[in-house]
Amino acid sequence: MKDDRDIEKEYSVTEYVAKLRRLADCLEAGENFEIQIAGERIYVPNRAVFNIEHEREDGEEEIEFQIKWKSA
Repeated sequence: MKDDRDIEKEYSVTEYVAKLRRLADCLEAGENFEIQIAGERIYVPNRAVFNIEHEREDGEEEIEFQIKWKSA
């Protein structure tokens, strides 16, 4: 079992768009998605669940595009 991890990484608009485009292409093709975040390669299975979350608190707002799945 892998260690717990909670990392937030910022990307430029160009980098972010490229990652979203790759994700969208994989989803449309029914393929698994692979991404490297802070030095660790993550493999997202095509059975993952996708949701969008909106939070508002103390004058700040946040939208999170989330991808969740159970580890094998």
